[in-house]
Amino acid sequence: MSPIPSSAGPEGPGSPSGGAPHEGAATDELPPTAQPKRAALAAWVGSALEYYDFFIYGTAAALVFNRVFFPDTSPVAGTLLALATFGFGYVARPLGAVLFGHIGDRMGRKKVLVATLLLMGGATLAIGFLPSYEQVGALAPALLVTCRLLQGLSAGGEQAGANSMTLEHSPQHRRAFFTSFTLSGTQAGQILATAVFLPVALLPEEALLSWGWRVPFWASVLVLIAGVLIRRTLHETPVFENELADDRRTAADGAPAPSKKEQLPIAALVRGHWPNLLRVTLAATVASVSTLMTVFALSFAVNTVGLERSTMLWVVVSANVVALGAIPLFATLADRIGRRPVFIGGALGSAVMLAAYLWAVSTGDWVMIFATGILLSGVVYSAANGVWPSLYGEMFPARVRLTGMAVGTQLGFALGGFAPTIATALAGDSAAGWYPVAVFGAVICVVAAASAYSARETAHLSMAEIETVQDRTREPARV
Repeated sequence: MSPIPSSAGPEGPGSPSGGAPHEGAATDELPPTAQPKRAALAAWVGSALEYYDFFIYGTAAALVFNRVFFPDTSPVAGTLLALATFGFGYVARPLGAVLFGHIGDRMGRKKVLVATLLLMGGATLAIGFLPSYEQVGALAPALLVTCRLLQGLSAGGEQAGANSMTLEHSPQHRRAFFTSFTLSGTQAGQILATAVFLPVALLPEEALLSWGWRVPFWASVLVLIAGVLIRRTLHETPVFENELADDRRTAADGAPAPSKKEQLPIAALVRGHWPNLLRVTLAATVASVSTLMTVFALSFAVNTVGLERSTMLWVVVSANVVALGAIPLFATLADRIGRRPVFIGGALGSAVMLAAYLWAVSTGDWVMIFATGILLSGVVYSAANGVWPSLYGEMFPARVRLTGMAVGTQLGFALGGFAPTIATALAGDSAAGWYPVAVFGAVICVVAAASAYSARETAHLSMAEIETVQDRTREPARV
């Protein structure tokens, strides 16, 4: 494979000319329609509600789905199959990214935010009513996979839509801070999903396997109602409204200039922006750190090491509570020193701390498990996790931004979806199996860091300058 072409230019990253932005080129003045705080709140709440739905599936897959939907297999095989259904959601994510990216770049960011929430809420509620394998046989896991694919379709457009909305509403020098609320919301959703399972995990085995695991899925109807009400009140972004206004002026003047909105954003993305699409895809594989901790490590601890499941859930909750504070702090740092150094530090640090956490789980030492788990997911991984919305979003011009973010991240996240399955196969049924999983995770983190290193630094560019710089990657025929 040829190396990714660098976009830094001969004079280094920065303004379009390579140096610092000229005085007056970058201000914090916002158009009247900008709603940075409301956009950040809508992104936070919507992501929390949507990813509550998404994460309760991962928790259920690690704890009960092997016995509810795959009872005729061995414990190891049943766990592998249950975790594989978790990964199937990531198969549909790239398709959802193309679909909702097209809608968002052609029709507006707001429509994507409402549509993805409706799809996720409906699929999650349906899972709570699925029959078990004992009731309908092989139809039960088939229905489970179908609902999981619908969840993945929704998630494929959710974060990119929320990130694009917030990025385009934000003031220049605080874009990383405001866009980080999307990921803070994701962490809050994970906290809520894990917290809901804490009392459920304490139920007697018979109650847990019959009706207990269904309660968190039934609760998604509240998620659906609240999320739609919140997101419907948000205005469309000033950047997208400006594109619409330009198109209307062009049509009124009868000028032959083409519309700023691409007829087929995915085609324009692949033709003119494939280097940054590849960068985002490789950098997004760092999300495997999250699924290895929250899904694989939970299954490894309970099913292989024999640790108490409720206490392991508390490790996840504690780490994510810390992450709620760490993510905006790292994002603020990225607004000051740049996106790349913060992301790279988080990715490489995660490689080290993931190994430490898996080792701690294998020993059964609760003090070490809590300490390393909080440092991994709560602190170190939060550096990369909080910065990627601005890092990735600023790699694309507005006309393909949502599609570029959605497709790139979901291709990278696909590895994260199947990382627990791969890790379970690597670990086998031995407590010493953590070592190959740690190596697997480290390789992913190094690749993600290298990809971010090759990208242009955009922290100190205005959105107008980003449009100019990133459109330089368009193919000559379009220019």
